[in-house]
Amino acid sequence: MKGTTFNQLTIFQTIVQEGSIRGAARKLELAAPSVSQALKLLEKSLGLPLFNRSTRRMDLTEAGQLLYQRISGAISTLDYAVESVQDLSEKPSGKVRITLPRFAYQFYFRPIYAEFCRRYPDIELEISVSDEAINILNEGHDLGIRFGDRVEQGMVARQITPPMKEALFASEQYIEKHGLPKTPKDLQQHRLVQYRFIASNQLAPLLLQSKAQALTVEMPTALVVNDTDAMVDAAEKGLGIGRIVTPMVQEQFGDGRLKPVLEPYWYPYPGLHIYYVQNSQKARRLRVLIDFLLEKSELS
Repeated sequence: MKGTTFNQLTIFQTIVQEGSIRGAARKLELAAPSVSQALKLLEKSLGLPLFNRSTRRMDLTEAGQLLYQRISGAISTLDYAVESVQDLSEKPSGKVRITLPRFAYQFYFRPIYAEFCRRYPDIELEISVSDEAINILNEGHDLGIRFGDRVEQGMVARQITPPMKEALFASEQYIEKHGLPKTPKDLQQHRLVQYRFIASNQLAPLLLQSKAQALTVEMPTALVVNDTDAMVDAAEKGLGIGRIVTPMVQEQFGDGRLKPVLEPYWYPYPGLHIYYVQNSQKARRLRVLIDFLLEKSELS
């Protein structure tokens, strides 16, 4: 292992993230043969193959998976340390990648990100909207936004919104036709606009809370959507009872397009948090975004 260099490990990490030697070469702005040679030298130094190669794919071996898991945090820490020193004589610049679920983008991030871009024109902001629970280290993101109970272990997390609940709602048209449920048991006589997660392809369970206990409720399905706008739209059109976190339907509640259903039973969720790798905030391009999000936080 003495012959292994930081450069070889960085190249290996980039091959994993980009999925190929050519992709890593483009990302690192190196010639593909140089990337391939660095990988060969690393494997020779370790005495183990790190990839199972085929004409179309490069899959990590067990050794490769272990190495990738072990080095990701260390490389990021060193990169951020070097960058924080370089930042002393520069204004904030570079790329910042943030991942967040669609609902968080819609009600929290969409109203503010343009202001950040205008304030820091030399920062290239990359926004990744996904309902998947992403490991930001492994996927190459700098920051994430998620519910507090879904932030991966080992991350620094800062709360940016109050706790919220998952609302149930229906249109006046639907209520006039089907009536208003009074108890969770009444939902068996109604139809749900169901939500399917894009990343996992799983249907989202319908959770309610009664006497501090979580209840999983089964309902007949009106239709299935995988988009929050489609969820609200279907409920507005009277197709069934919809469900989504409260900030997404406050406007519709206010103007009467949607009516709350079974509000005492709405399931609670912790507030949204920004999260990032320890010490990454020392890099100015990340620190200014973290500070900006905290400035715009509903808790500030």
